[in-house]
Amino acid sequence: MTNNPLLSKRIQTTAVTLFLVWIAAFVLLFYYTLNLNWFASAADSLITNILLGFSCLILGTVLKFYQPKRELVLFVIILSLVLAAAISFISRFLLSSIFVHYLTYTSFLTFSLPFRFMILFVFLAWCAFANVLWYRLEEQSETQVRLFTAKNLAKEAELNKLRHQLQPHFLFNSLNSVYALTIVNPKEAGTMITKLASFLRGTLKRDDEVWVSVAEEMEYIQLYLDIEKVRFSHRLNLDIQIEEATLDLCLPGTLLQPIVENAIKFGLYNTSAPVLISIAVKVENHVLKISVQNPYDPEIKSAGGTGFGLTAIRRRLYLLFADTELLQTNSLEGNIYLTTLKIPQQYDQNDTH
Repeated sequence: MTNNPLLSKRIQTTAVTLFLVWIAAFVLLFYYTLNLNWFASAADSLITNILLGFSCLILGTVLKFYQPKRELVLFVIILSLVLAAAISFISRFLLSSIFVHYLTYTSFLTFSLPFRFMILFVFLAWCAFANVLWYRLEEQSETQVRLFTAKNLAKEAELNKLRHQLQPHFLFNSLNSVYALTIVNPKEAGTMITKLASFLRGTLKRDDEVWVSVAEEMEYIQLYLDIEKVRFSHRLNLDIQIEEATLDLCLPGTLLQPIVENAIKFGLYNTSAPVLISIAVKVENHVLKISVQNPYDPEIKSAGGTGFGLTAIRRRLYLLFADTELLQTNSLEGNIYLTTLKIPQQYDQNDTH
C-alpha cells in the first residue's frame, strides 16, 4: 500500500488551505444564518471540523493497513457510522460544557444533533470510499509496474541467453573447421587457431555490449572472414560494400556473424569452385539495411545444420522491435540466395551501448 492520500506532500498545502476555508465557511454560516455570536460560531466550527479531520486521518490509516476482502462496503459503512457518532457526541459534550449558559446555542446544539450525525456520516463514508479507490488504483498501478518490470527482465534474460548461445554455436563450427584443416594443411590450421583466438578474445571484450556500431560489427565480421579465408583460401571471394553514413549506426551485437556463416555454409560447403560472397551495408529511411548474397546449387543438398543461427536472430529481433519481418530470406535469379537484415534507427544511439 502507498501512503495515505490525505498525507501526500503534493496536496498537503492545498488540503490545509481547503480545511481553513471549510472552517471559515461554517463560521459564517452559523453567524449569519443561525444568528449565533462569533465566539459560538467559531468554537462550533473549529471543534466539529477538527474532530472530522482527525476522523478522516483515522479512516485513511485503517484502510491503508486493513481492507477486508469480503464485505468491504459494510465495513466502511460501520466504521463511518462509529466515527460520525463519536464526533457528534464528543463535540456536543465539549460545546455544551463551554456554552452551558448560552441557552439559545445549547437548544440549537441539541436540535441539530441528528442532522450533524447524518452530514458527518455522509462525509466520512465519502472519505472512506475515496481512500479505498485511491489504494486500489495505486495497488493496480504497482502491480502493472511489477508485471512490466518482470516482462522486461524476462526479455533481457532471453536476449542474453540467445546472444551467449551464438558464441559456442560459432566456436563449435570453427573447431570443426580447424579439425578439417589439420588433416589437409597443418600449417594453415595453426594460423587459423591464432586468428580464432583473436576473434574469441574480441568476443569476450564486447560480451556486455548489447548494441554496437556498424564499424565495430564489421571489424568483428572481418576477423571471422579472415578465419574462413584461411580455411577456404582462393575459393572464398568477398565483395564488401559499406556506406560511410552507416558506420556510426547501431545494431545488436553478434547479430551479423551467423548470417555470414550461413552464406558461407550454403555457398561453399557443397562445391569446390570459387564462390563470391557479397555483403552490402546501407541506410534507407532511417533503417539500417544489411544484405548478404551467396550462390547455391538447388540440386545439391545443403550442408546439415540445426538452423539455430537464423532462428536466434529472428527471436532477438522480435524481442527488441516486436517485428517479425526484419530478417528476410529470398532466392533470386541465377541461384543467388539473399538474406536481408533491417535494423530501425529510431532509438537514441547514445543509450544503446
